[in-house]
Amino acid sequence: MSRPMEADLAGHSAEPSGEDQRPHRKGAKVADVRRYGQPPGLKDRRNEEHWAGRLYMRDVSPYFGWVALRLGFSPNQLTYLMMASGVLAGVVVSLPAPELWTALGGAVLIQVYLLLDCVDGEVARYLKQTSVAGVFLDRIGHYLSEISLLIGLGFMAQGGWRNGGWVELGLVAALGAALIKAETDNVVVARAKSGLTADPSGGDRALRPRSTRIALARQAASMLRFHRIIGAVELSLLILAAAVVDTVFGFDTPAAVRVLMVAVAVVAVLQTVLHLVSILASRRLK
Repeated sequence: MSRPMEADLAGHSAEPSGEDQRPHRKGAKVADVRRYGQPPGLKDRRNEEHWAGRLYMRDVSPYFGWVALRLGFSPNQLTYLMMASGVLAGVVVSLPAPELWTALGGAVLIQVYLLLDCVDGEVARYLKQTSVAGVFLDRIGHYLSEISLLIGLGFMAQGGWRNGGWVELGLVAALGAALIKAETDNVVVARAKSGLTADPSGGDRALRPRSTRIALARQAASMLRFHRIIGAVELSLLILAAAVVDTVFGFDTPAAVRVLMVAVAVVAVLQTVLHLVSILASRRLK
């Protein structure tokens, strides 16, 4: 998914109508963070708001945003913490320790990553410090977190910090996840270099492939949502579920984790190709 970009540009203003009377950061209340940091429509963003954000994280993030404001954190400092928690999740998953505990640690860290991904944008909007640099750092954070977690899964499937085919499969999946994000981001790059606006005109229509067959295939893939298993939040939960299965059944090898690793690698490779075809067949490069 793509996942949410929290450091929105100034064009996505959180300003309410009328005079802006937001308190100083030290005097802000949770309600103020919610009002100024979560503008109307934030949860409805088609490709940028994660389902977990809509379901629960946006409800709790203003409390942590309030704490961040009181402690003096800048939006970019929060983004750096978000990046660190995402990368650390992959490191923890890879540890040569009982997989149930490493999987649990990774899942918790990814929830922290998601929380900070919400909070940095809310603080940026509250302080009116949204920036291009913030968007850039946010995107890099998503790249690093997914790559780290997929590589960590490869080491978990291998059974420890040693070379082997499972580690290589994790690297393949990580490369696929990075390429998928690069394909999406390079649509904006290609349009900018051609003097076009970042977003194509036509809204959702521009995203649909011109070929009926490809459009139907894309719709079917979207309905199945199989691509989500390489997203950091979903993957961390699947890793935890696989670790629970391995622990409950007492397998000699991390069998469930290895099945998950194969599934993730297959999806990453297929999605890399299908996503590229979908972009080329759509109106996004027109």
